[in-house]
Amino acid sequence: MHNSIAAIATAHGVSSISIIRVSGEAALSIAHKISKLENIIPRHAHLTSLYNANDDLIDHAIMIYFAGPHSFTGEEIVEFQCHGGMIVAQEILDTILSYGVRLAEPGEFSKRAFLNGKIDLTEAEAISKLIEAKSVDAAKILAKQMKGELKTFVDESREALLRSLAYSEVMIDYAEEDIPDDIMQSIVTQLDTLTQKIEQIVDASHRRRGLIEGFKVAIIGKPNVGKSSLLNALLSYDRAIVSDIAGTTRDTIEEQVRIGSHIIRLVDTAGIRESEDTIEKIGIERSLSSVEDADVIIALFDYSRPFDSEDEKIFSILEALEEKHIIVALNKSDLEQKLVIEKSHNFDTIEVSAKKAFVKLTEKLEKLFDSIGEGEELMLISARQIEAVTQTKQSIVDAKLPLLDGELEFFSYHLQEAVKSISSISKPYDSEEILDKMFGEFCLGK
Repeated sequence: MHNSIAAIATAHGVSSISIIRVSGEAALSIAHKISKLENIIPRHAHLTSLYNANDDLIDHAIMIYFAGPHSFTGEEIVEFQCHGGMIVAQEILDTILSYGVRLAEPGEFSKRAFLNGKIDLTEAEAISKLIEAKSVDAAKILAKQMKGELKTFVDESREALLRSLAYSEVMIDYAEEDIPDDIMQSIVTQLDTLTQKIEQIVDASHRRRGLIEGFKVAIIGKPNVGKSSLLNALLSYDRAIVSDIAGTTRDTIEEQVRIGSHIIRLVDTAGIRESEDTIEKIGIERSLSSVEDADVIIALFDYSRPFDSEDEKIFSILEALEEKHIIVALNKSDLEQKLVIEKSHNFDTIEVSAKKAFVKLTEKLEKLFDSIGEGEELMLISARQIEAVTQTKQSIVDAKLPLLDGELEFFSYHLQEAVKSISSISKPYDSEEILDKMFGEFCLGK
């Protein structure tokens, strides 16, 4: 029975229901032993008592049997849906393991589904990412990938590359025959079209990665402009210490908060200024690092204080950040307004009050995140997928020069590499090593 696996498929902790899943040739016999039922109907919810190896009652639960190959893994599967809480679920799992079934490795259910041809790698990665989705837009993107959107792109790209490769092989084998003059141009056109498509997909994937991972928003500014107060206001509780003493925040503070339909990572940074304090200088360095990593930057200025050299320093940082979404927020707008920003600093501004009114800021953030989520472009959801299509593009670029020089053997070699790279998105060549690494990042019981 060592080939059969089991795991608790629901998260640890108190809940209304816990699910224990068994997959493999022993699943049905285990169901008979634990439930004492003689007739178990596939895809039928059996409300039954469950017993341990000593015939002691564990729970009254729902049991569902999925006959292979018509199951998620393609194998025999039984799911026990018991009352929530770790005690009951763990006792059921311990009973299953006592009958010779082994504990599943992280992601092993999904790995078996892949190996048995029930899903490909694009669908498997979408399943994993969907669990961690940080926005409604991300869930929609991942749902499309689970339905085969990325697989379709891979298949079509592979077909186009193989078609060009076939043309090349024909020209090599029949070099002395009459080959239509438009074949060369047809190959170049196909490869240029695919290269352009890949560039668009990679660009969109980088721009929209925050939809999957959660957008990182850094709040920066000089000391005492209200960064920590704004963080606390957005979180609706006092997470950061607030005082009138400059340099109170010595390190970055990161928390998650929901803005509209998006879960974002909000980072409060140390006030940026010239300082001789060793600890504060480290905090400022970390602030600048957070700015580099952020998807969106909220530059906070004190509306009630005159513009000074420290404010100028913040603007010099902002102007060096190309391709970043920047929001300039003028805080303490409920006080007398003394800040005058030079026209040379061409940023749109909004007025906020961290203590009284910051709705304009949250609305602007929500609108920004929604705009990033717009569009129907295909999106790559992992570094592995981006690397694969990037390598595909590079192999195509490497193939074009020998093609134009008439060196068709070298052209065919590079095109074969492109086929391998694009195919690896859904089914890698070096399967075992890549699969162990990828599925090992899944949840236990998934």
